[in-house]
Amino acid sequence: MIKLKRRYLRKANKMLTWFLISLLIICCAGFAAFYQGDLPQNYLEEKYATQDSKFINVSGLRTHYQVTDQLHDKPNKSVLLLLHGTGASLHTWDGWVEHLAQHFVIIRLDLPAFGLTGPNQQRDYSIEYYVDFVDTFIQQLNIEKFSIAGNSLGGAIAWNYAATHQERIEKLILLNASGVPKNDAPMIFSIARNPIGGYLLRHISSKAFIRQNLEQVYSDHSKISDSLVERYWELGLRQGNRQAFVDRAQMSFNYSIADTIERLSKIKSPTLIIWGEDDSWIPVKDAKFFESNIINSQTIVYPLTGHVPMEEIPEQTATDSLAFLRAE
Repeated sequence: MIKLKRRYLRKANKMLTWFLISLLIICCAGFAAFYQGDLPQNYLEEKYATQDSKFINVSGLRTHYQVTDQLHDKPNKSVLLLLHGTGASLHTWDGWVEHLAQHFVIIRLDLPAFGLTGPNQQRDYSIEYYVDFVDTFIQQLNIEKFSIAGNSLGGAIAWNYAATHQERIEKLILLNASGVPKNDAPMIFSIARNPIGGYLLRHISSKAFIRQNLEQVYSDHSKISDSLVERYWELGLRQGNRQAFVDRAQMSFNYSIADTIERLSKIKSPTLIIWGEDDSWIPVKDAKFFESNIINSQTIVYPLTGHVPMEEIPEQTATDSLAFLRAE
């Protein structure tokens, strides 16, 4: 009886060993099949930098930005700074530039961790870092006063900047801005905060996965073109951007409700709050929170629109923003 048990245990252990080896082989094969390396910087710059692209050293980081006119050569034009959200790039504002360039000197940049700018060596993506970075960038361009618009992460940077640099901001536009305290997060952020998920995001990437995430932020999926998916996918493969995304996701920008309200109360510039009603990442109720706590603010909510209204309905949002920026 004892011999039979030992024989059974040896057989079971052998089967378990082969199962684990087979599972390991399958996992390695799967990882190898879906592994995606970085794309060369020169390839990305050749494809996504344009004749308007410039590069400037900001706090030790080679920063990609674009300006629609020669600065200071258009004294009758006000300056409008545009800040994109997490995982995006300055290209997210293409539609706005098309409709607003004749009215403003428009400046847009790839924020640290994204686009052609890429990661910073300190791996610091706190809201304080971004606000200081934007201020240094603006000072290097010798701009004293300007209006600022930001989407998602860019919105959080914009309103924090407006709260701490009131003397510089003429008007503020928030598009589905982040920064209202909450406990939940979009799925991609939850994946990035998990050790295994973060590791996989740093080494595996596919256009199908990018499209899935875009479908979460667009209400009208028919507007998600193959070229849009490819741009998000390829710029995410710039060296260091995937690690930077994980680092960014693991940083909390949320302060207490009381602290957030105090910060918002310091904003003195007229503010337009734009929101896509179908935003599954940041609920439309956050627009009401911002409006309730920013003096001299107004809100426009667009139906059948998601998290990136400047991409999904650029003409409508640009037209409404132009009316706001021109109003006395």
